[in-house]
Amino acid sequence: MAVRSTAAPPTPWSRSLAEAKIHETAFVHSFSNIIGDVLIGANVIIAPGTSIRADEGTPFYIGENTNIQDGVVIHGLEQGRVIGDDQKQYSVWVGKNASLTHMALIHGPAYVGDDCFIGFRSTVFNARVGAGCIVMMHALIQDVEIPPGKYVPSGAIITNQQQADRLPDVQAQDQQFAHHVVGINQALRTGYRCAEDSKCIAPIRDELNLSGVKSYTSITVEEFERSSEVASNSLGAETVEQLRYLLEQGFKIGTEHVDQRRFRTGSWQSCKTVETRSLTEAIAAVEGCLADHRGEYVRLFGIDNGRRRVLETIIQRPDGVVAGGTTQFKAPATQSYSSYNGNGNGNGNGASSAKLSPETIDQIRQLLAGGYKIGTEHVDERRFRTGSWNSCQPINTTSTNEVISALEECIDNHQGEYVRLIGIDSKAKRRVLESIIQRPNGQVASTGSQQSFKSTNSGSATATLTNTRLSTEVVDQMRQLLAGGYKISVEHVDQRRFRMGTWATAGQIEAKNDREAIATLEAHLADYPGEYVRLIGIDTAAKRRVLEAIIQRP
Repeated sequence: MAVRSTAAPPTPWSRSLAEAKIHETAFVHSFSNIIGDVLIGANVIIAPGTSIRADEGTPFYIGENTNIQDGVVIHGLEQGRVIGDDQKQYSVWVGKNASLTHMALIHGPAYVGDDCFIGFRSTVFNARVGAGCIVMMHALIQDVEIPPGKYVPSGAIITNQQQADRLPDVQAQDQQFAHHVVGINQALRTGYRCAEDSKCIAPIRDELNLSGVKSYTSITVEEFERSSEVASNSLGAETVEQLRYLLEQGFKIGTEHVDQRRFRTGSWQSCKTVETRSLTEAIAAVEGCLADHRGEYVRLFGIDNGRRRVLETIIQRPDGVVAGGTTQFKAPATQSYSSYNGNGNGNGNGASSAKLSPETIDQIRQLLAGGYKIGTEHVDERRFRTGSWNSCQPINTTSTNEVISALEECIDNHQGEYVRLIGIDSKAKRRVLESIIQRPNGQVASTGSQQSFKSTNSGSATATLTNTRLSTEVVDQMRQLLAGGYKISVEHVDQRRFRMGTWATAGQIEAKNDREAIATLEAHLADYPGEYVRLIGIDTAAKRRVLEAIIQRP
């Protein structure tokens, strides 16, 4: 194995000329560059086009069973160190069983813990990523410490500790995916090492020649297409590829149907269970469900060994439209997983409601995905100003559809009142969200409403304040926060990052009176047109948030 490994160059800060120490069981491709004091552990695989340069920041540590894929760059600043698991100082520490995937950048000082997954083109700089974290594609992690076992969604920008602390936990399916990647790369490492050893590869070639088996390079494009093509009369190519992927990954296949009336309540019913590992038979079973339930919604999903759902997709609608299109299905490294309760009422992507806005449904999904509990409260107009909210029935479920039904029931039972959605962090025993989902007029007020709002104090009416950008309820919320001695700040996020919850801070509002606070808040709205903007109330003594309210939507 001709590994391109060179000593660290002499520099003003170091003349050590240190060289890499590579375990004999590791595979380092000859088209990779390893420079300087780099310790590479047992069973590591380093793919082509990788650059690991311990010439400025030094030393580097790469733990056993870790895979470093094509185009990964590992480098470090001359200043700054992290403490490795051996309690020594390093410029870059990468633990064992980690995956640094294509084009990722790890720039020291940086720590990546055991069993971590760093997705395509993601960057870790001047940061610590705790053990067992999953970082998806195109993410930036800088100047923070990510607690162990956290999930960083694709495109996230995590640059302050508050964002890092609020990340959701990794789910069991994500861990299985990360372990699967490690297993695949260990098989590749073994294969590459065998391919370089004539004693290992010769018997395999002889066996192939004797059995008449063609190598992949001798199969024509036409032969490959004929051997892999599986057609379906009623399923789109995308759905066929989804079935193929689920079967290849060892998932069971499930299908469900529901008519238009029950679609809004999420009362899905199961079709006949698909008990097969054959793609052709699976296609036939799904086609049978479509044929038996024409004029209804039909959805397809995979089920893992933990009875949790993956890739839940509606493949037929009442108008007869069957999913498939012309887009190519891609294996969903970033697919969110829905929990499976075994009762046919999982967290469907098709969840909808006549009484709740899409934003509220999205908030419900985010809360459930983050492991938070959900509650509801109501209050009449008279008690609204005093904040004397009463609880609706407790919601003890992790199903999106069941939560929606519970919220709709609370709304039905308290017509003509305010109703709000509550997100609860049961571990920290605090609220993470309070969002009003019904007002006395039966609607959720938009941020552009121009309602007049009369506040009362000791039974006497005061002047009416009308505003062209802020709803009167937002104005009232600001007054209550200021009167309670709370700090007020503003956060914003564009539509792409809204679903990931990666809000950016617009700054605190320092105002002497209501009108200054309103003017400042309006200025923030003007600064971020076409984005979500939310108002934050902060209890500085308890160091917690007392309010998070979206006041502008795209």
